[in-house]
Amino acid sequence: MNRRQILRFSSAATVLGGAVALTGCSFAPDYNHDYDDAPRFDPALAQPARVAWVLSSGGPRGFVHVGALKALEELGCQPDLIVGGSVGALVGALYACGIGAKDLERRALDLGITEMARLALAGEGRFTGSPIAELVNRELSRQPIEKLKTRFAAAVVARDSRAPMLFNAGNCGVAVQASCAIEGLFTPVRVRGLQYVDADLVVPLPVRLARALGATKVLAIDASAHEDKAPESALRFREGDLRKRAITEPDARAADLTLHPNFGYYVSVSREFRERAIRGGYEQTLAQADRIKALHA
Repeated sequence: MNRRQILRFSSAATVLGGAVALTGCSFAPDYNHDYDDAPRFDPALAQPARVAWVLSSGGPRGFVHVGALKALEELGCQPDLIVGGSVGALVGALYACGIGAKDLERRALDLGITEMARLALAGEGRFTGSPIAELVNRELSRQPIEKLKTRFAAAVVARDSRAPMLFNAGNCGVAVQASCAIEGLFTPVRVRGLQYVDADLVVPLPVRLARALGATKVLAIDASAHEDKAPESALRFREGDLRKRAITEPDARAADLTLHPNFGYYVSVSREFRERAIRGGYEQTLAQADRIKALHA
């Protein structure tokens, strides 16, 4: 997330604080996932993939991915590999397990913010994203990443080294939780002794990671803001927007086709915003139908 998105999400998290007290707290959020099926990178699974879809980070803007997937499904297109970062990992994992776009849209519209976080009463971060792991594993019937219907990988960042990497095997829910662990807001996810955090600050659009995993062609969906269309009231966020654009652009250029739907600058988690983001992703993906079909031909 950039500064604007963090501020918005933090506002929602303030509301969440009161609600979460009713649903539970976490006293030991910095759990070390060191069991056999903990998330990991398996080089044996880095095999050629004809077409990969890459879904970016973007916080609440990630609802646009749902609309894009809905359009892609209507066009009869399917990927051989899905790579997602942050919210893109969440949406991508659910789609990779076989949940259709229309069902995904229903889930996205009904999703409550308390399903995404729990108060962390110890450790770093105000919240733990363990409910994200629980949500994903429940929807996937606890299938590990390597057993999903479509090959999938979640982009994460090693906290100490700032190195981007992929989890393409093991516990999918924990992998997605790590990919969504916004620094300063969520507790980092510890896997085999190392902490992992949200991919956004280093690799918001993990196209080059998808290439390294074997992708021949890449369709990327960029959920970031259109900073060139920002209203005057958003000028205080411009520095963060430009930083995000600078680290997104190399990956956007590395894709065969990058979709960057525009559905307004400011974000929220309201139903109206979700519907607008989904509609924007759907309509602006369909507008590129010819190029998309050619890429998948």
